[in-house]
Amino acid sequence: MSRLILSAAVLALVAASPTADAKPRHHAPVHPVTGPVEPLIAAAEPLAAKAGMDVLRRGGTAADAAVAIQTVLGLIEPQSSGLGGGSFMLYYDAKTGQVTDYGGRETAPKGATPDMFMGPDGKPLPFLTAVVSGRATGVPGAMFMLDQAQKDHGKLAWGTLFTAAEDLADKGFAVTPRLGNYLQNVDFAEKHTPDFIAYLGDGQGGFRKAGDIIKNPQYAKSLRAFATQRGDAFRKGPLAEAIVNKTHEAPLPGTMTLQDLAGYKVSVRTAQPYATAQDYATKPLCVPYRIYIVCSNNVPSGGIALLQGLRIAEKLPLDTWGPHDPRAWQGLIEAERLMYADRDQYEGDTPEFMALENGYLDDGYASARAATIKIGTANPAPGPGALPGAMGPDKTLEPGGTTHFVIRDTWGNVLSMTTTVESFFGTGRMVGGFFLNNQLTDFSFSPATPDGLPIANAVAAGKHPRSSMSPVIVFAKDGKTVVAAVGSPGGLSIIGYNLKVLIGVLDWKLSMQDAINLPNVIARGNAIRVEKARMEPAVWDGLTKMGYTLTAVQGEESGLNGFILPGDGTVNGGSDPRREGVFVRGGQ
Repeated sequence: MSRLILSAAVLALVAASPTADAKPRHHAPVHPVTGPVEPLIAAAEPLAAKAGMDVLRRGGTAADAAVAIQTVLGLIEPQSSGLGGGSFMLYYDAKTGQVTDYGGRETAPKGATPDMFMGPDGKPLPFLTAVVSGRATGVPGAMFMLDQAQKDHGKLAWGTLFTAAEDLADKGFAVTPRLGNYLQNVDFAEKHTPDFIAYLGDGQGGFRKAGDIIKNPQYAKSLRAFATQRGDAFRKGPLAEAIVNKTHEAPLPGTMTLQDLAGYKVSVRTAQPYATAQDYATKPLCVPYRIYIVCSNNVPSGGIALLQGLRIAEKLPLDTWGPHDPRAWQGLIEAERLMYADRDQYEGDTPEFMALENGYLDDGYASARAATIKIGTANPAPGPGALPGAMGPDKTLEPGGTTHFVIRDTWGNVLSMTTTVESFFGTGRMVGGFFLNNQLTDFSFSPATPDGLPIANAVAAGKHPRSSMSPVIVFAKDGKTVVAAVGSPGGLSIIGYNLKVLIGVLDWKLSMQDAINLPNVIARGNAIRVEKARMEPAVWDGLTKMGYTLTAVQGEESGLNGFILPGDGTVNGGSDPRREGVFVRGGQ
């Protein structure tokens, strides 16, 4: 599905490969933040980044700026995220030294059942049928999460944070080239829904094109509701009622109720960055990686899989081999295959999986998994490792309708946030000027394998579907100094994109932009997709000589955004050329 969404503009960008003479840079910081610092933002769209920077310049924190950025992104790139979606945020408070893991993932309504995506023939529904159904929408959590994070860390009045998005919705915004490409050149199930056609159609049987001006007064009205009511705008009243009513429409109406919306709870886990395996189930996930500590969000995010991939990669001399050595890329491939194999087998939002977390991230377990890698020759696709619990493999689709941004404010607080409506434009159903998510299709459609093994990511009432979203903040080994912040959209591939850029930054000492520009390589089972135009020919040839069968792709829909703080007073940041993002500095 990811191949379908490539525009001509994206294809033109992938020809640029990272420079062969990129000089190594040492990223270990020297001192933690002790005074005002330059604000930084990397986000998927220039107007969103500007809205966030405007908030920072008038004294707002990273939590304040996140509200402005998300509400503009939800308007301008509705294919990726919005008010009706979900999110994960990692927030570093420079004053307390604590990291907080905010979980705003959607939840299944209380009326959800394990077989809700099974057809009358006893087989899983076709994905394109389920994705536009009323059953696909989970209780949206992104705005609840932003409400909570801003209460905890904000400085400005909440109601002032919606101005930029409200003005754009009222006065109009131009369709971006990327959105225009979806509308003109890509076919998907949501594009045929009545709400989608009414909003993004051109009134003549076609769709809007890049440069067209769209006004969305209903979106502005929804923002005004949030500005005055905070999260209660989704807990009761007209917007909440509209969400419930829309999910109850055919085809395949859902079971969401006002009680489901009113009862939504944001997951909040806070701790000092740490490097031990104690209480993983109740903390942000932080593990040591060489001279660093890398933190991400806990289950049901993809953070645990990403950090396991790093722990496996740490057992290989990737830093010695470097980005021009095929062995280093083989190490990335095999670390990905191992992390995906374990994730598909074990991960789900269940107490049983929480009990596995210490073992899942255990250094000895990572060593055992890494020991199965034979460098220099193609390895067969690995199976899952030996962890407790008889579970069946999950083959859930996770399309790439997502976005990511990172922020540092003048106090040195750092935020890394991934946010989504799941598939492109969610279900294609709209209320209040925004699309509703289809996150419940991230659950396994079948609750068990054909031979009866339960699937960890099966549907259950009140449960969060498994996610690949995995925001990252990297610290020095002291756990007190931020080294980097990064993350990406990209559906199932998010974890692989993030792993690649972390190896590029931490092992190969590349700048953030050079690490982002590296070829995306996604290896899951027997499928190994490579951006061949970005890969050095000698690396490609070396991998094929080892015996790997590589699938050349012209582009991957990553949207990496991040920055590095080397500790010498300088900053380098980057935004993915595969999308329309920017890295901006407050001093510019």
